[in-house]
Amino acid sequence: MEAIVALAFAFLVFPFSSPAQALSSNCYDHTCPQLESIVMSAVQKAMSNDKTVPAALLRMHFHDCFIRGCDASVLLNSKGKNKAEKDGPPNISLHAFYVIDNAKKALESKCPGIVSCADILALAARDAVAMSGGPSWEVPKGRKDGRISLASETRQLPAPTFNISQLKQNFAQRGLSIKDLVALSGGHTLGFSHCSSFQNRIHNFNATLDVDPTMNPSFASKLRSVCPAHNKVKNAGSPLDSSNLIFDNAYYKLLLQGNSIFSSDQALLTTPKTKALVSKFANSQKAFEKAFVESMIKMSSLAGGQEIRLDCRVVR
Repeated sequence: MEAIVALAFAFLVFPFSSPAQALSSNCYDHTCPQLESIVMSAVQKAMSNDKTVPAALLRMHFHDCFIRGCDASVLLNSKGKNKAEKDGPPNISLHAFYVIDNAKKALESKCPGIVSCADILALAARDAVAMSGGPSWEVPKGRKDGRISLASETRQLPAPTFNISQLKQNFAQRGLSIKDLVALSGGHTLGFSHCSSFQNRIHNFNATLDVDPTMNPSFASKLRSVCPAHNKVKNAGSPLDSSNLIFDNAYYKLLLQGNSIFSSDQALLTTPKTKALVSKFANSQKAFEKAFVESMIKMSSLAGGQEIRLDCRVVR
């Protein structure tokens, strides 16, 4: 969820779930029994060549679900004058779309026209976490793919500059609780952020301070050396935690030490309830993993599509 533009106005909310789109863990047992092994193989193959793939897939799934529900609208290409979600400012740095394409191609040869791209992405995100040392879980399936993808709607994504009120409102609009907010923020245990997403904390923080005073000074100094005020290096930035290729609870431990990257991370320490959850997850990886799995299933059940695409990049 990193590298996202900030917004200062209310969000337009779309209805995500419909009774007609009930999800089930055994949805494809008879129509495409090889589904999970095919998706897992595609993720595994991509990971062997690129260690950043798990973070990319997890982030892609978050960004998909937060706009119109988990309908694979983030995978659609821009066409003509219509600029799609993947070309919206927060999504420019999304990558690894080819992993979903490869899984879809393999599935179309085994069970044509059966599995939605939205389900493939949900499974790939689960596999990305599990293959990075995190938990695995049964993914409810039966999502449909959406036909609408608008770059302008990426403004609905939670920004790295958000305060706790903005975060709570953004998650609540999707039926997600404060516990879901803190647990899903733990997804930042995987990944990397470009300087632009945390520049506000290390340069010209406010009228009197250059650096956010809640930041550990030595950590802030390290970030300032990587991201100078007028940074010209395109891919400069920082890992989101100290073990950014491993799914663990280091994110929460670092947060309590003042070593978090985003303002939105630090915001989790600004209310007693969210801070207590941060402490709980920092002290127990087991508690974090349990909460993360529950929140992932809840978030990935936000449904909103209408069809089964044959190519994940274009509507039928």
